[in-house]
Amino acid sequence: MLTYQGDMAGSTNSIAFLSRGLAEKGHTVVVGCRKESLLYTMLQDSGVIVEPMVFHGRFDLKNIRHVRDTVKKYSIELINAQSSYDRYSSILARFFYRLNTKVVHTRRQPPRSDGGLIQRLFYLAGTHKIVVISDMMKKIFVKKGYPASHLEVIYNGAPTERYSVINEKKTADLRMHFGISENEIVIGCISRFKKQEQLIQALKIINKPWKVLFAGIEKNSLDPLAAQLGIPNQILYAGYVDPQEILNYYKLLSVNVLPSTTDGFGLVLIEAMACGIPVIGTDFGGISDVIQHEISGLLFKDGDFKGLADSIERCINDSHLRERLIRNGRKRALEDFAIEKTIENYEKFYHRLISDGR
Repeated sequence: MLTYQGDMAGSTNSIAFLSRGLAEKGHTVVVGCRKESLLYTMLQDSGVIVEPMVFHGRFDLKNIRHVRDTVKKYSIELINAQSSYDRYSSILARFFYRLNTKVVHTRRQPPRSDGGLIQRLFYLAGTHKIVVISDMMKKIFVKKGYPASHLEVIYNGAPTERYSVINEKKTADLRMHFGISENEIVIGCISRFKKQEQLIQALKIINKPWKVLFAGIEKNSLDPLAAQLGIPNQILYAGYVDPQEILNYYKLLSVNVLPSTTDGFGLVLIEAMACGIPVIGTDFGGISDVIQHEISGLLFKDGDFKGLADSIERCINDSHLRERLIRNGRKRALEDFAIEKTIENYEKFYHRLISDGR
């Protein structure tokens, strides 16, 4: 596995879960990442070999040689690159040094730009397959000109034992810290900065003094918009939270909203659903693969602040709907998106690719 990122993000958790799971099944798994990254720390004392790497750009010859040396050192049969710099390194290392290894790219978000025909051909010629993490992501890439036959859909997952770390005392301490009473309504958004302003706009329409909790973004970053709109809500900021602690924050929420238009999947939705929190997300990308509208969550159209406001009020006020979303959401998270299924799908996929080469 290669990634030059590996910091606070759902993709970091996904790479860590998959790497550990494959290593526990007896496979040799090497992760090349920055030594100062969160991923490097998360994989210490696991069965995964962590190779500290430096990435200076797409054409970093030193990194390309490092990839070559790592492939030879561990007899690596397949490289799975996760982000832009290492996508180039994986292809160029194989090309320059004629490495006898398969190259796969995993795409977790819709491309911000398609890079034009030349980059698309470079990726297609340089990889044996491209993994996308939802059916909607596959449709987006096909529209960008990628052949459907070159795309493999494998959903992300999360380990069920991860939810055992939820600690009632820690949640109670967090309630005290943020001044949240036991039955108080709290609208939450646990995510990096991904169009959280849509939630602020919806709160203006709701016009009720419910508290709002943001985790994953800088403190006070939405205060100017809130002041401009004159919303009556108290906005609480948790800042950046350790992935091992974030599950305790979900238990503070009455509903979790992901108003993003960049997510290829939405791991935070799965986590919230597993914790028994109803979810609302933008009808976009992989979010609409995770949320079954009116069954395991609610979807709203990007930019439809009124639709988002209505969805939030329904989750709070309609007890029958709320119970249905919680019940079905938890079942979907723990069964359909279990990490064991993700690991099994990747293992079969990798075996198939490597066997074709033999």
